[in-house]
Amino acid sequence: MIRKLRGEWVFAAIRPAGKKPGLWALPKGNIGPGEKPDATALREVEEETGVQARLVTKLGDVRYVYTWAGERIFKVVSFYLLRYSRGRLGAIEPEMRVEVDEARWLPLADGPKLLAYGGEKQMAEKALAEVRDGL
Repeated sequence: MIRKLRGEWVFAAIRPAGKKPGLWALPKGNIGPGEKPDATALREVEEETGVQARLVTKLGDVRYVYTWAGERIFKVVSFYLLRYSRGRLGAIEPEMRVEVDEARWLPLADGPKLLAYGGEKQMAEKALAEVRDGL
């Protein structure tokens, strides 16, 4: 999720619970029963950051494989460009504190180097391109 703050494009990043300070990620989560992926993105951003947003466009998918309990899991994560609508960053419900330690606005131009995960770095680059193309 992005917004213009004091003339600069920024994005909402979270530090997942239990991760070291300075490890930044994008909000994301599992699709609920009967929920569309874009609706999931809006819900997860609100739950993990405390702010509401509106859908701009889909940025893309990140595919990866990981091992859990000895089983290989193939995962696809869809990312959407969202624009801030209202709310105060970090004003999340107490039950979400088990998932998120911190939420912060960070400069969008720095997203590709600040985000911890490769696929999310790529999504930050795509968001930058959207902004440069005249969002």
